[in-house]
Amino acid sequence: MRLFWQWCVLGLLILGGVSLVGAQDEKAAFEGQYPAPEFPADVEWVNTNRPLSLEALRGKIVVLDFWTYGCINCIHMIPILRQLEEKYPNELMVIGVHSAKFGPSEGETENIRQIVARYDIQHPVINDSDFVVWGSYGVRAWPSFAVIDPRGYIVALQGGEIPFEAFDEYISGMIRYYDGLGSTIDRTPLPTVIENAGDAAGPFLFPGKVMLDAPTNRLFIADSNHQRIVVVDMATSMVTSVIGSGQRGFQDGDFASAQFDTPQGMALYNEILYIADTNNHAIRAVDLKTQTVTTIAGTGAMGQGLMPFDMVVSDLRMFDLRSPWDLAFNEAGLLYIAMAGTHQVWQYDLESNTMQAAVGSGREGQKNGNFARAELAQPSGLFYADNMLYIADPESSTIRAAALETGELNVIAGTPENDLFDFGDVDGAFGTNRLQHAIAVTGDEAGILYFADTYNNKIKRYDPETMDVTTLVGLGDNGGYRDGADDIAQFDEPGGLAYADGKLYVADTNNHAIRIIDIETQTVSTLQIANPTALQQDTSSVTVVGGNAGKGDSLSLPSSPVKAGAGELVLTYAIPKGFKLNPLAVSTVEVKDVEGTVATFSRDTFTVDGLETRIPVTFTTGTGPLTLEATLFYCEAELEAYCLVDVVTLSGDVTVTDDAASNTLTLTRIVLPPAEYQTGGLGVPVGD
Repeated sequence: MRLFWQWCVLGLLILGGVSLVGAQDEKAAFEGQYPAPEFPADVEWVNTNRPLSLEALRGKIVVLDFWTYGCINCIHMIPILRQLEEKYPNELMVIGVHSAKFGPSEGETENIRQIVARYDIQHPVINDSDFVVWGSYGVRAWPSFAVIDPRGYIVALQGGEIPFEAFDEYISGMIRYYDGLGSTIDRTPLPTVIENAGDAAGPFLFPGKVMLDAPTNRLFIADSNHQRIVVVDMATSMVTSVIGSGQRGFQDGDFASAQFDTPQGMALYNEILYIADTNNHAIRAVDLKTQTVTTIAGTGAMGQGLMPFDMVVSDLRMFDLRSPWDLAFNEAGLLYIAMAGTHQVWQYDLESNTMQAAVGSGREGQKNGNFARAELAQPSGLFYADNMLYIADPESSTIRAAALETGELNVIAGTPENDLFDFGDVDGAFGTNRLQHAIAVTGDEAGILYFADTYNNKIKRYDPETMDVTTLVGLGDNGGYRDGADDIAQFDEPGGLAYADGKLYVADTNNHAIRIIDIETQTVSTLQIANPTALQQDTSSVTVVGGNAGKGDSLSLPSSPVKAGAGELVLTYAIPKGFKLNPLAVSTVEVKDVEGTVATFSRDTFTVDGLETRIPVTFTTGTGPLTLEATLFYCEAELEAYCLVDVVTLSGDVTVTDDAASNTLTLTRIVLPPAEYQTGGLGVPVGD
């Protein structure tokens, strides 16, 4: 069943006077009247090794895609443009023109490069952060499309989503028209350089959401661009299950054969894990006991409109959904779905196997009040507690509260007015605080809420008693990656949140990592997988399957005495040939036992700095115990996705004298591949 077409046609062909949809006179439809404005010389480009010009593209049909990366309607057009590029590889050139709605981070070229990789965009993209290209073409909305004929004249300009069939009909008609005129179309292939990251050096790739099952201590991770769900036992940090083959697709089956396309939010009910399979526009159900995946709603095709509020759907496998992004259950087993693509929250009744709209008219906006008339703007995060459904509504930069008893929707954080362009990074009271494209919300047992303030690169806290919003951790700016206390910790577009036992688990999307926030101490660490080989997707091409891989060796300190006073502990690693340190994981040396010791450190945890780490220490005369735990994360140099962990505990007594020859305690760790693994060498003295 197809939802009715709903195109947001905001400005039809203001230069050519022609619509992409509907029959037109061929000459008027395919020949522009005015030369297309040339690209500015000083704009930055992504996905090409050189700036492009319209002059050099004469003979090609050029489509300019005016987009901004937080816009769901823009995201919907990416696969449609990819279809066109694949069908017309030599006739058509698509160029993205990214003009940021939010700022300043959304307008940074490096952040655009990240999103180009995340969405697997295969064409060049201009960073039009100053809206110069936007203005020269008279664009008024995201997305908008300009079509330039092979002579370099602009022939069409249209706003809103355009179905593939309509776009294809227009492009194919233009090709036939110019082929009929002679040799106007140049079919010489254009070399392109795709800068996509492809894979991250860590175990995850753009993880989108996280979900915790506190009673069983399981963390579910939507490893979105690896097209899988990873299940981790939080007591051991061991991967217990990987759901999905890792291949993009739409296929049910067992864990090893099932396929997803950019899975996001998850919810658990009676040992069935429900997944918002976003780019498949489907809801998937995972039976964790039988280890099977089935589709319960959606066809795999994107719906083309909203859900009328009085409509109840029962043939769910024949019904097109539209970018489901997050899920949440209430106590009775009613599943709420953040349907980002229709700007609504839907609900799925497991007992009756029916689905209907729950919150939002489907009109994009920021309007409060009655559920049927209220307006949402791309809802992407849900949290349910005490008959309240909290909604992270990123395009309005607000957190909304849906009171399920009264049927009323209200803003609790962000601008309270109906304004999709009022955003910022402001802590404070209701009415004054501002967020920027917040994508996730969760809460604790005391009723405190936490937001992933995504484009501010922060995690924020909301007190329902005072209605104040404060920054918990994160420095903002353009994002970064650093663990530690709240005054140094950094995130990069966090997209998912889950809470349990005083800790927040964060899907730190652009850092390809899961971060853990201790709320009491306001410190941040990175989840380190104890058995990373469980996440390796393609073992056939790995030549060195190495590392002590978390065996957790316990070895003794060297017995040589050290000299009293200021000194150093030096840790040197020897890693296998063909491996390198993991740049996306923080390797550490942690002081575990300091009671009665003769070695005093300035803090408990130190970051491993390359293959040699020098840690200041003060030695006091006498003999005392010392226990250290060293954790090294490293990867195969060529196959960066294959990463390992080496963990070793070093313990023993340290003897300190006034007349010892050296004030340095030197340790060497030899990391060996498993096939060659022998008793290893941490604690071998190698001199000063």
